[in-house]
Amino acid sequence: MRVAILRYAMTAALAALVASAASAQDMSAFETGPVFKDFGPHAPVEGVGKLSAGTAFKHSFDVSEAASEGKANRHIESAARFINMHAAAGVDPEDIQVVVVVHGGASLDLLKEPAWEAQGKPGVNASHALVRDLLDHGVRVILCGQSAVAHGIARSDLIPGVEMALSAMTAHAVLQQAGYTVNPF
Repeated sequence: MRVAILRYAMTAALAALVASAASAQDMSAFETGPVFKDFGPHAPVEGVGKLSAGTAFKHSFDVSEAASEGKANRHIESAARFINMHAAAGVDPEDIQVVVVVHGGASLDLLKEPAWEAQGKPGVNASHALVRDLLDHGVRVILCGQSAVAHGIARSDLIPGVEMALSAMTAHAVLQQAGYTVNPF
């Protein structure tokens, strides 16, 4: 009986190890740049060449999920990945206009350090450098005013350059009227 239990446990452990290895992602081909050196890793795709000359994007990202503790918000980082990926594929970065619309729990990821601490958040705001880099490269970051009120966030609490709209819905409606597409995920 003991041998059967031990054999079963070893088989289950081996199966779990194989499943874990099979589900592991190979990120070795992913690199940052050419626009954002510290954010936005992307990989070339075999058989997919450069995009056509004159390709241009006006694209917005909807971000409501807060960052994992101690990490930059991966959903906000999608904007850097989008820009890096398309610049690497031949699109002139000047032809890539990106806006990040933030609401819900992700609102706190736009706070300056004193406001971050005042919210009782541990450590430092790991999204601060990412947001600052996006803003420095011309990406607009807009906070939902309704979420700001709900979370007790004042304009003065925000990383300099972050904008505020009446709501995330309003921001997306205005952006769509201006020709922006919305990221579907």
